[in-house]
Amino acid sequence: MAKLGFLGLGLMGYPMARNLLRAGHEVALWSNTTSKARQLASEEKGLFCDTPRQVAENADYIFLCVGNTGMASEVILASDGIIHGAKPGTVVADASTISPSQSRKIGQALKAKGVDFLDAPCTGSTPGATGGTLTFMIGGDQAVFERTKPFFEPMGKRLFYCGGPGMGLQAKLTQNLILSNILMAFNEGMVLATKGGVDPQLMLDILDASAAKSGLIAYKAPFVFRRDFTANFSTKWMHKDIGLMLDAGEELGVPLPLTSLTHQLFQTAIAAGHGDEDMCSTINVLEDLVGIQVKPQ
Repeated sequence: MAKLGFLGLGLMGYPMARNLLRAGHEVALWSNTTSKARQLASEEKGLFCDTPRQVAENADYIFLCVGNTGMASEVILASDGIIHGAKPGTVVADASTISPSQSRKIGQALKAKGVDFLDAPCTGSTPGATGGTLTFMIGGDQAVFERTKPFFEPMGKRLFYCGGPGMGLQAKLTQNLILSNILMAFNEGMVLATKGGVDPQLMLDILDASAAKSGLIAYKAPFVFRRDFTANFSTKWMHKDIGLMLDAGEELGVPLPLTSLTHQLFQTAIAAGHGDEDMCSTINVLEDLVGIQVKPQ
């Protein structure tokens, strides 16, 4: 079995790292929340590490899943970061959703030390991470990806190689752009239908039988109906991703007018106290404005 590392043990990272351990690999663990790393190391016989550098010293393939671009840069490049402990030939695969341009800079810094780098953002939210059914979008050298592929497989069932550095992130941001805008359309449509007297369950059945059918809507609607906004993918993290989409649009000269409005709607939901709830909680903002709740009669 391989010597692996995993850094960042949040809603996604904890079950991802656990799946690597349960696949029989040795896994060195670090998290900004020390108690999570100690807990997982104890429960699944992992190696607890005090710093990212210590993880790198004990691993040949290193995965991380952290919240934003700044966190990824800190974990990899800071004085106690991965870059100072990784041996030449080590592979670092970043499953975080961060800025494509900054990810390329991180990769260049690692390459100067003889360390290979993949951007490998994933989708599937917490249930996918728990079940080992995530979808990964990978950017970087294809030969490095093929060498690392067996270690992705305990965490995900679909692996898409997207091209050179940053291309996995470009694909992930595009996917989340479409998801977040579909969610806003769902919010508006269901609030309009409910306010007009159509039962939400009937409206969902109609959507599922029409060209408007959406996997996102089919999955999220039952949570909205039972008013369960426990985070699988939080409002604040999707808001962060939408900001990255807008940055990418500016860099590439692509106008994103609808996405700009969606960004503000997510900001409104955060201001209303829904930042740590699941992103489907954004429907509360529109519901509160019109005085109804979208739930079956």
